[in-house]
Amino acid sequence: MPIPVWVLLGFALWTLLLLFTTVGVYRWSRILTGRTAISDWRADEPQGGEWYRRAVRAHMNCVENLPVYGAIVIAMLAARVASPILDALAIIILIARICQSAVHLLFEQTNVVAAIRFAFYFAQAISMLAMGALIAILAKG
Repeated sequence: MPIPVWVLLGFALWTLLLLFTTVGVYRWSRILTGRTAISDWRADEPQGGEWYRRAVRAHMNCVENLPVYGAIVIAMLAARVASPILDALAIIILIARICQSAVHLLFEQTNVVAAIRFAFYFAQAISMLAMGALIAILAKG
């Protein structure tokens, strides 16, 4: 299986792990201890403390970007192209995604922390753009 496909699997697993270990634990701990009813959780209202809201946002960042990366991998497979550069860019995407999530969760969001978090996002965005361009170039070749 090509490395970008392994990275897609890793990205999906990271998205689920983030959901279950942050949002899920927070919500279910409150539901099972009777502190909150299951019907009290609403997607259209801010809930919980700052850390919980950051966890929800970190998870949503993954959900928002996973389909984009998935489309790039599908294009790569459809074009039947491969390259060590594609592999490296895919690995950068996964590492930067995990780092961005970790920074979101572990640190109070100051201007410096937000800038670091954005740098990890920017690395992902540039890597995805580069992968798309490289796939287009290699598919023509």
